[in-house]
Amino acid sequence: MPASVSESAREAALENVAIWNLRQGTLVRMLVPPTSSEGRAPAEVTQLAAAPASPHIAAGHSDGTIRIWNVDTGDCEVTWTGHKRAVTALRYNRSGAMLASGSQDTDIILWDVMGETGLFRLRGHTAEVTDLAFVERCSVLVSGSKDGYVRAWDLGTQHCFQTALGAQGEVWSLDVHPSEQQLAVGGVSAQVHLFRIGGDTSVAGQAEISVQDTQTKEVLQAEGSVARQAPERVALLRYSPSGHLLACQSAGKALELFRLRSEKEARKHVQRRKKRKQDKASEGDAQQNGAAAKEADTAGDSVLASDLLAPLQVLRAKAKIKAFTFAKKTGKDSTAAVTLALSNNVIESWTVTEEEAKRLRAVEAPGHRSGIRALALSSDDAVLLSAAAGAVKLWNPTSGACLRTIETGQGLCALFAPGNRHAVVGTKEGNLQILDIGASDVSNTIAAHTGPVWSVVALPDGSGFVSCSADHDVKFWEWEVTTEAPAAGAAAGPGARRLSARHVRTLKMADDVLCARISPDGRLLAVSLLDSTIQVFFMDTLKFFLSLYGHKLPVLSMDISSDSTLLISGSADKNIKIWGLDFGDCHRSIFAHSDSIMQVAFVPDTHYAFTVGKDGLVKYWDADRWELLLTLEGHKAEVWCLAVSRGGDMVATAGADRSLRVWQRTEEPFFVEEEKEKRLESLFEADLEEAAAPRQAGPEEQLPGQVGPVLAGRQTLEVLSGAESIVDALELAAAEAERQRVIAEEAAAAGTSGKAPPANPLLLGRSVEEYVLETVRRVRPGDLEQALLVLPFSDALRLLQYLCSWLAAGTQVELVSRCAALLVRLHHAQLLATPAARAPLIRLRQLLRDRTRALKDTLGFNAAAIAHLQRSLKERQQSAMA
Repeated sequence: MPASVSESAREAALENVAIWNLRQGTLVRMLVPPTSSEGRAPAEVTQLAAAPASPHIAAGHSDGTIRIWNVDTGDCEVTWTGHKRAVTALRYNRSGAMLASGSQDTDIILWDVMGETGLFRLRGHTAEVTDLAFVERCSVLVSGSKDGYVRAWDLGTQHCFQTALGAQGEVWSLDVHPSEQQLAVGGVSAQVHLFRIGGDTSVAGQAEISVQDTQTKEVLQAEGSVARQAPERVALLRYSPSGHLLACQSAGKALELFRLRSEKEARKHVQRRKKRKQDKASEGDAQQNGAAAKEADTAGDSVLASDLLAPLQVLRAKAKIKAFTFAKKTGKDSTAAVTLALSNNVIESWTVTEEEAKRLRAVEAPGHRSGIRALALSSDDAVLLSAAAGAVKLWNPTSGACLRTIETGQGLCALFAPGNRHAVVGTKEGNLQILDIGASDVSNTIAAHTGPVWSVVALPDGSGFVSCSADHDVKFWEWEVTTEAPAAGAAAGPGARRLSARHVRTLKMADDVLCARISPDGRLLAVSLLDSTIQVFFMDTLKFFLSLYGHKLPVLSMDISSDSTLLISGSADKNIKIWGLDFGDCHRSIFAHSDSIMQVAFVPDTHYAFTVGKDGLVKYWDADRWELLLTLEGHKAEVWCLAVSRGGDMVATAGADRSLRVWQRTEEPFFVEEEKEKRLESLFEADLEEAAAPRQAGPEEQLPGQVGPVLAGRQTLEVLSGAESIVDALELAAAEAERQRVIAEEAAAAGTSGKAPPANPLLLGRSVEEYVLETVRRVRPGDLEQALLVLPFSDALRLLQYLCSWLAAGTQVELVSRCAALLVRLHHAQLLATPAARAPLIRLRQLLRDRTRALKDTLGFNAAAIAHLQRSLKERQQSAMA
């Protein structure tokens, strides 16, 4: 969800976070996450949350990663890996020191923003967590889930003490009023449910609270529901910062605004409702009149949810609303200002008054509004054409700038004409649209087919092209230039000349034609049919030559190598097959993707090939050795099309995520064995997470809010590598200490004890203590807990000895204190049963107390100094004004 601050908006842009200036409509900064150490591309951003009164913003990703960005500097300051699946909810507390995250893995994690670490994990929901909200006056976290329940969690005892039925079916969003007296919940029903928040004292202050205790104090008390106008489910609920408005975003194009009545207005509304009931009851006979009057007296005095909320305005956008946020009001008469993020890549600013809702401005990115179905590169690789529903766009593939936009039909395939000044696009309506690139217009539209045009391919001599369609026809076209007659009343002279195409001949097929390719030598024509076969014909006579059988599902794409000897086909059965065009034999069948293969293409003058599929991957193959060379990750949805440059040093891909990605060959060499090792490491990490995942309890076993001592982080390859580096450092330190002891004994025996031993180059010029401390410091704070958990107990005991020496020297007191607390908590039972641990623990207790007290005194002194400076500055300002 984009968070609005003054005149800027922040929104998710696939794996990046874009910051826009709404008034100028310009991109201020793009926050790009770094590539992982394993070379994997960052995952898509699924949630955003802005820290209050801070330039930081939290971004949750589809792989469970959470990153904290500094908007002013553009730096990623913190990276957490705690969830196993996509992050679906993020919420800061009021001070911004704590962040709560929910995920599709049904877990809730509390993160310490200042300490850059996870605090604990809450488990109790049985479906995806959809929203979170803090109630700080009673130290409670409220969560909503698709399991239909709203749970209240005590952050002190880390358990769920109340479960309420939030809505009929699934709970999709909730929010707490800024006064923390009211909770709004929305789900799949046509109502917004309200709860009153009780509990003036902290529930965490109770001595013991049992999960099954029926006497537990209820914090959430149902107040009723308010009807909505939109028929779709609730997507997002948020109170305005002032608390006067409640905005309800539906899953469609509507955003409903409700005004919260004051207590006095609510009472007046109750009295009017009571009077209407009494007037209605007086119309019946005497007996019914008395019963209705009695009912009005008993039920009419209570304040209902409809008395608290009054409909204000309904904002209707032109596309589906993906997210919204309240912005700073722009005028004195406006009631509120709202920023919308739409599904067609548009950000809109609205101002709302009592009378109307008006759109002020919009930020439209130059990209497509729907999935990209076709790509084509010009012969000089200087222009990239992309076709989608309603528009064709021309791009500079080097800079990424959008050069032109031409409105067309729903393009399915595209091709540049010779000279690169025109292009032909095949549409879903069956038309061939010839585009004049210089004029940015459609110069000619030919009703070529009665079904969708699935493929267009140029003739090798450049004289024309071939189109194939779902109407079972393969048609041959020749380029021609037509001259239009002058318009009536215009001066006599030559008419405008336009490029067109003339139909030459037709090849009738028995089924839908999905793809057509012509061998570069102009000898053969290959067409793939809906019956999963590939038919090969001679180009000159259209006489049948070969029939290629083998695919179990239709072949969606194919290509022929530059030497006209190999044909590669990609099918919906997830396999690619490499065929020889001399005898039609299948050289190899390879299981290439985990979903349908949408397009394949040879690199010119080679037997290397690229494939893209619905699994979102781009793969690079060696068709001679039949092995995978590279796997390119980056797309966040299905990849539908690709285009390879003439030199083979650049490939462009696009698909359902509406992004165009250009991949360029680098000078850095790669080795096939290393790529295989990376793939094996990714599989190992997936198996590691699966093995570490706890067994899910069944409905009869799982108690509401059942929580154990669950750590916030999760084991990853980075965690294991951090633990291994600590173990290696401890072993090196032990070996170095033994080496120095042996050298000292030999020097004492030789009578040269005053000579310093030679330095160990592995320590990089540091002492043993400094080397181990630097190794521990390099582990990310979010991974330190899991890394220490992986350590063997013997290494943990050795690390305790170093903690004492570091505290005695007064270096890295905060890090050392955190390590000490983690080691004692993780290995508490073994430490109590180990006599050798008694001495370092006693020493550690005194050192920790002294060092932390000194830090506390320093912080108190600094806080007092800052308060003194603030008072002095305030006094100077007052004296200057006087």
